[in-house]
Amino acid sequence: MLVKKTLNLPKELLEEAVKLTDSPTQTTAVILALQDLVRKKGLEKLLKLRGKDAVKYEKEFVEKSRRP
Repeated sequence: MLVKKTLNLPKELLEEAVKLTDSPTQTTAVILALQDLVRKKGLEKLLKLRGKDAVKYEKEFVEKSRRP
C-alpha cells in the first residue's frame, strides 16, 4: 500500500539519489533509499546480538529482505 506524503527534500540530494539508483522516478529513488536504510538498520541490530544465533538470524533477515 502506498501513501501520499508531501516532503521537503534537498533538491541536490534527491537528484543524486535518482542518478545513483538509476531510478525512472523520484518516488522509486526514495523507496529504494528507504528500503536500504531499513535493511541496514535491521542488520545492525542483529549484529549487536553477538551470539552464535546472530549469524543464523542475520542470514534469515537478509534472505527475507531480498524478497519483493
